Amino acid sequence: MRREGFPVAGAGQCVGLLGGSFDPPHSGHAHITREALKRFGLDRVWWLVSPGNPLKTHGPAPLAQRLAAAQAAIRHPHVAVTDIEARIGTRFTAETLARLRALYPGVRFVWLMGADNLAQFHRWDHWKDIMHSVPVGVIARPGMRTGARVSKAALRFRESRVPASASQTLALRRPPAWCFINIPMVDISSSEIRARGDWPRSRDQD
Repeated sequence: MRREGFPVAGAGQCVGLLGGSFDPPHSGHAHITREALKRFGLDRVWWLVSPGNPLKTHGPAPLAQRLAAAQAAIRHPHVAVTDIEARIGTRFTAETLARLRALYPGVRFVWLMGADNLAQFHRWDHWKDIMHSVPVGVIARPGMRTGARVSKAALRFRESRVPASASQTLALRRPPAWCFINIPMVDISSSEIRARGDWPRSRDQD
């Protein structure tokens, strides 16, 4: 059943999930999304623009502002920008994945993250449950390759690593399964954009 305001996916489709505050979204997000579609053999990628990041002290810009900027940052027929976490009332990734798997039976979800997130993945709420619930695609970012590969999560699940040469099969594998790929990177970050003053800050960041 199609739900108003929810992204569409059917049983058997492979959908990558790129979560984050997108505060602000930028060309780097768009770049890794296009690469993930190709390298991980995905049918769709959803940008999950979160209500807020539980690991960050300060809140992001208003959700509506970030959604509009995200929609402007990427225009691709196989990419959907969504506020689904706000709609279903989840903030932690493990909760979001559990709800999405219930809402979209038969859809093969893949969690997408930059290598910088893998380096501190063990700080995430129920991070081991995330690894056991869906395959994880890790995309290298500048300066984070080495640290990510020796991170606590990478070492804990080293036997579940899928070689980059088999990245196209990731979505079809039974978790835990994760794959680390290196791609030419756009060296830009949301924090750099905020530091330049190119993105309006929310009140609780002042």
